[in-house]
Amino acid sequence: MSNEEKTQQDNMLQIEISPEVAQGTYANLAMIAHSTSEVILDFVCMMPGMPKASVKSRIVMAPEHAKRLLYALQDNIGKYEQNFGEIDMQKGGPRTVAPFKINKGEA
Repeated sequence: MSNEEKTQQDNMLQIEISPEVAQGTYANLAMIAHSTSEVILDFVCMMPGMPKASVKSRIVMAPEHAKRLLYALQDNIGKYEQNFGEIDMQKGGPRTVAPFKINKGEA
């Protein structure tokens, strides 16, 4: 192993994921809010015929990290569409208006 390969291996971040988190959580709606110092992503699961939707996960991050996430999503969606074709937003795409009242505020 060369010194460069050893340095790269030493600098690799090791990430662990618990079995519960690895299963994932389904969400079919994301709500985004922000303050001057944070971006808040709420992932929601809306079920047909149910009067309430529940937030399944909330992620709070710095605006810089949110922008990195935006770029990573753009890159991954581009790769997905190269492999599987363009995503058709007309079929089950997101609504432009949420079907319930949203209280917006700052964190």
